[in-house]
Amino acid sequence: MIYTCTLNPSIDYVVEVDQLELGELNRARKTAFYPGGKGINVSRVLTRLGVPTTAFGFAGGFTGDYIMHALKEEGIDTKFTTVDEPTRVNVKVKSSVETEINGNGSIVSKEQEQPFS
Repeated sequence: MIYTCTLNPSIDYVVEVDQLELGELNRARKTAFYPGGKGINVSRVLTRLGVPTTAFGFAGGFTGDYIMHALKEEGIDTKFTTVDEPTRVNVKVKSSVETEINGNGSIVSKEQEQPFS
């Protein structure tokens, strides 16, 4: 069993457009949502290689619930500590160049940090 830690996970919302026009209405050609974060990415690769893994860290709100549900659907065990604020969303706009807008991470209280002390 390999444990991976993602202290600041995210939902990566990927939007593909033909040509991004700033200040204009842009229509997405394709969209997708993925659990994101370095440790989560490692757990996803390990699972695809057949290695048992558990992802842990901090997650909150409906976005944290989505991440845990999506990982379980992929066969990844999770042990996230629940925080009060929603887990962040990162927006990845793919066009002729890729643009990223990363959300702010959740605030973690001292009490919520205790399992990691």
